[in-house]
Formats: sequence, structure tokens, C-alpha cells
Amino acid sequence: MRYVTVRVTPTEGRAFHPLGQQLADEPAITREALHKVQLLDDGTGVMLAEDRGDEGRYREILRTSEYVHGFDVTVGGGWWYSYIHFEPNDAVRSMVERRRESPVVTEMPVEICPDGAQVVTLLGTDEALAQVVVDAEVYETEVIEVGDRQPDSRDPFACLTERQREILDAALDCGYYRNPRGATQEDVAAAVGATPSTVGEHLRKIEARVLSQFQ
Repeated sequence: MRYVTVRVTPTEGRAFHPLGQQLADEPAITREALHKVQLLDDGTGVMLAEDRGDEGRYREILRTSEYVHGFDVTVGGGWWYSYIHFEPNDAVRSMVERRRESPVVTEMPVEICPDGAQVVTLLGTDEALAQVVVDAEVYETEVIEVGDRQPDSRDPFACLTERQREILDAALDCGYYRNPRGATQEDVAAAVGATPSTVGEHLRKIEARVLSQFQ
């Protein structure tokens, strides 16, 4: 099985939907990931999202949004999962429909970056991946990596993306996880060619995803 991981960036703003834009503009909220997005027969949509920050502010935005028909939030340790019944716009509807009709499989969750871009991994054959349609008017696409997918459910790090594995390896090599700590996020960032803030976001997600398997 082949995979391609792409970074999909909105051509305008920091989100593909006005609700996402409002959440992105709120400094007290950090959007983390989308675990599920689907369209219903009545034309509305539902999603399962993962976010963190100010839960009260988050609920207020959902409660007052003209695009939200209903929602429910489950909180744990500063993080939360939210079920949202929403009104999709043309951009979201087009993206979801194309994924549904595509011969490739979208690996979930889809990571949401601080700038609003989404990191998406698609699975399939080379022929199927070559048929993926890009809507240049809605988003810009950058290929991050391509390779063979060989998952191992016994590996607690199998839930990480290749980029996250690279950053984790660099953090271990630099001594970031030694006691006492032998490196900073700046050191890890220099090793992987990223900004310290980006590395910090990745490390936090790495720790959350790996440790959650042992709860």
C-alpha cells in the first residue's frame, strides 16, 4: 500500500469554513485535529473535532454561530472532543464530496496546523493516488512525503506521522528527554529545520498520542 502526506492550505484566511475561521481567530483556542467529517442527506454536515484552550469561549462560539445546528463537548485535561452538527459552505462540501468519491482512503485524524493548513495522509495504489483532484481555487497543496505504508499495531509510535517521528528522533538524539534535560526546543528545531513553536506543537501532540495508548 502506498501513501502520500500532503499539506493543504486555504487560499484565503486560516480555515476552509467561517466557523473554523472564527475559532482560528480566537487566541484562547487551538484547533488540533479533525477525526471525522461527513455530509448528511439533508445537506448539513457533522464532524468530530479535537481542540484545546478556553472551553468556555469555545462553547460560546459554537452556541452563537449561525453555522452550528447543535453540538456536544467532552472535556478531559485541557483537551476536548466536540461533536458538531453544522452547515457546510461550498468549499467544505466540495472537499468532503471529492474525498468520498475518490478511490483513495483518507487516514484520520487530519492534523490542523497553527496557520490553518491541514496535514492529510492519503492511502491507496500509485494509480489511485494519481487521480486525486486538487481544487486550486480553494486550497494550495504541498506534498510532504510519499512512501509505502506498513503499519504495525504493536508499535506505540505507529500513530505518529513521519514528520512527528523525525522530530521525536531528533529530540531523543539531542537529549530533550534526558533527566536533567540536555536540550531545548530550539535545539530540536535547529536539528529538523523548523521553528521552535512548530516543534513545541509537534512534541506536545507526540506525547499526547503516545501516552494516551497506555491509559
